[in-house]
Amino acid sequence: MPLDYPVETTTLSNGLRVVVSEDHASPVVAVNLWVGVGSRHEQAGRTGFAHLFEHLMFQGSRNVASGEHFSALMGAGARLNATTWFDRTNYFETLPTGALDLALWMEADRHGHLLDALTQDNLDNQRDVVKEEKRQRYDNQPYGEALHHLYASVFPERHPYHHPTIGSMEDLDAATLQDVHAFFRRWYHPGNTVLTLCGDVSPEAGFAAADRYFGALTRGEDAPPASTPSLPPLEAPTRVEVDQAAPAPRLYLGFRLPADHTAEFDAASCALEVLGGTAVSRLEKNLVRGTEIATFASSAALGLADGTSLGFLAAQPADGTSLARLEEAILAELSALAENGPTEVEMEAAAAQNEREWLSTLASVEERADEIGRLTTLYGDPEGINTQLDRLDAVTAEDVGRAASAWLRPDHRAVIAYPGDVGHPRTRQPDAGQPHAGRPVTDEGDL
Repeated sequence: MPLDYPVETTTLSNGLRVVVSEDHASPVVAVNLWVGVGSRHEQAGRTGFAHLFEHLMFQGSRNVASGEHFSALMGAGARLNATTWFDRTNYFETLPTGALDLALWMEADRHGHLLDALTQDNLDNQRDVVKEEKRQRYDNQPYGEALHHLYASVFPERHPYHHPTIGSMEDLDAATLQDVHAFFRRWYHPGNTVLTLCGDVSPEAGFAAADRYFGALTRGEDAPPASTPSLPPLEAPTRVEVDQAAPAPRLYLGFRLPADHTAEFDAASCALEVLGGTAVSRLEKNLVRGTEIATFASSAALGLADGTSLGFLAAQPADGTSLARLEEAILAELSALAENGPTEVEMEAAAAQNEREWLSTLASVEERADEIGRLTTLYGDPEGINTQLDRLDAVTAEDVGRAASAWLRPDHRAVIAYPGDVGHPRTRQPDAGQPHAGRPVTDEGDL
């Protein structure tokens, strides 16, 4: 039976899509804006711009001083932040109902009039902040660039998902004030934005407030639809060994998957849950608690909107176990699932976990607002919050077996290996003819 969270939508004359999910359980409202621009929209030589703007948006606008967005809203009892990803940038705050007008006024001011305050000093300051973030979160962290290497091995050069959200130091240094002004004008406008209000507000009041504050903003050029051709599974294994000091050896195995929000992706995602995503997963039972050759083993599916998604497994060997032995054991589990499919018990465990996680997500007004924003921005499906579980429940064991066979066979893997016993941080590149080991995207944010 579908969930029945209320979802009401409208589109303003300037193209702003507004979604309201009314919930008077507590006197708070989650304000969530998804802008349809992420790292996949960036041009070569101008990487990192989407994430840079996440920072610049807190540096003042026409009527708001630098830093005032945080101070004013936190003074009204809000919690707020922003993040950047492959497919989008989002801005969000949860606050008492009485502060809703303040939040919408401030959001409209920066989404419509950021350039009034976007000076060379602000650009230089936030560029340095982002570069320092890159050093601390990725360059100088054990395993910090593991997913970056993995994504770059899975997605070929020039693919929208090949390069990292954080960008390269060279591209950040090369960014001019003219570049960032042009980027804002191209992507930051009502026609490329979804505003979601979730909580103590009626649809009528929410739509009226959205029009009051955002209605005068000018619509820009429509964003191009996601149109990158789907990629087939990798034809042969690839491997990158990262010679970086790390606390322990570790393996990451990546695979191409179908695009998100499709039945094929749902089946592949379920296959990864069977492998390493539940408390009774095969890697947990057989490698961690059974043979005890791994201290942990897990898996995840990252759903992406433009043609191809990514799935990966991560595992760390126990003392006395080599990476080669651990990898061999993982490959045996991949082959077994591809050949025989999941059991009934495994399907029940995956379904139970999906239900628990989804209901827990929707119970929070801020997470519900974020899911509505995601589904509306990327898939035009705001009602998807009510039908997600039905879509997942429709996945059969046969579907999962076919997906594992098609996408998760050993020969389709890209491996990132950390030997864990080396000294100087440097990366050995893959052999000629294999994908270049660059840096992919993580969910940048938490200012």
